[in-house]
Amino acid sequence: MKNQGRTLLQKDGTKTVLASLLSIVIGLAVGSILVLVVGLFSDNLGMASAWEGIRLIFFGILSTGRNTSGSLTWGFNPQSIGNMLFRATPLILTGLSVSVAFKTGLFNIGAPGQYLMGTMVTLAIALGIPVSALPSPVIWLLAFLGGMLAGALWGCIPGLVKALLNINEVLACIMTNWIAANLVTWFFDANKMFQNTVENTKSSYVYKTAYGRTMVDGAWTYVDGSGVQTAKLGLDKIFPGSQVNAGILIAILIAVGVYILMTKTTLGYQLKACGSNRHAARYAGINDKRNIVLSMAIAGALSGAGASLYYLAGNTEFFWQTYQSLPAAGFNGIPVALLAANNPIGVIFTGCFMSMLNIVGLQLTNLTAYNEYITDVIISVIVYLSAFSLLIKMLLSSRKKGKPAQAAPDSPAEVKAVEEASAEKGGERA
Repeated sequence: MKNQGRTLLQKDGTKTVLASLLSIVIGLAVGSILVLVVGLFSDNLGMASAWEGIRLIFFGILSTGRNTSGSLTWGFNPQSIGNMLFRATPLILTGLSVSVAFKTGLFNIGAPGQYLMGTMVTLAIALGIPVSALPSPVIWLLAFLGGMLAGALWGCIPGLVKALLNINEVLACIMTNWIAANLVTWFFDANKMFQNTVENTKSSYVYKTAYGRTMVDGAWTYVDGSGVQTAKLGLDKIFPGSQVNAGILIAILIAVGVYILMTKTTLGYQLKACGSNRHAARYAGINDKRNIVLSMAIAGALSGAGASLYYLAGNTEFFWQTYQSLPAAGFNGIPVALLAANNPIGVIFTGCFMSMLNIVGLQLTNLTAYNEYITDVIISVIVYLSAFSLLIKMLLSSRKKGKPAQAAPDSPAEVKAVEEASAEKGGERA
């Protein structure tokens, strides 16, 4: 049993998990220290406020607000947990997008652009097809697949540039990100039909997909509640008051599918072989150029799927002047993938963790004098440490110099085997 325990701790997977957990703990500790310092050196705060902030950092997802006496209350918060799962959906898929590219030796920093292209095509299909022409579930499926296809095609561009011209994919992805931002802005600016004209204060937003395009008095218009949105599948009963829907279940299924693809199929082996050594893979007969393009296409499709599931919820709206900034969901996929060590199953948990930190930031803003930017510091520290995960694993696996002592046998049979082996060696010397 002792040997089994030592073997478990020596496994590479165990060290990876411990390195990620250590990064998380250090990040949370740094955030707590920051809260403590701000509380102690602020005239308006104090130790009591700092203690509340620290507790929210670690357990904010379970905070239910304040009672009549002003004290924090704790318990199962279905709204916060449901919103966490909803926000985790695009993070899981963009994290998968980055991790698949990493496995092939590529750094997919183009996830924001792929996310935007998936957003544009998804909303164009969901809002462009009249609900009287096709059933809503069919429109939903077309919009979802269209978003994935748009992301895949946009991901192919840096893949082709890398495979055919050997131009660094990071540079190509940065260029395609801003091209996508301006292209999406131009598309929605030119197509006034998608802009929200029902709510006058939302003129720079695209309609939610819950607004269906129907004919009213001989003119096409959008009516709330008659459009396309992801089914709840009873999750709204478990997490009442939240935005959660079946999108999180689809994201988990996709993550499992990616895990099977990368670990149990020939294609997954070829992609990882290209990532380990592109030239050796080519020598072994693997088409490295095709696999590079295919890897970026799969990564783009996953980012597009994340955008589709987020905006097909029916309760989210898209700000179409995207040339001003790129979507954070695309960039946040990078720390999600790093923290999970590019493991598709691990991405599910790290995506939920990153989403939980966003909810914690809102809790800090709503319940204390602190603001949500403290959680940004925590995420930054975790990202910084996850980038050094290899170093942390080396520190965890470091041993004392010199030959380790031989372990004592654990059973009489082992003792007898050792004695027989010693006798044989003595006979050979004689």
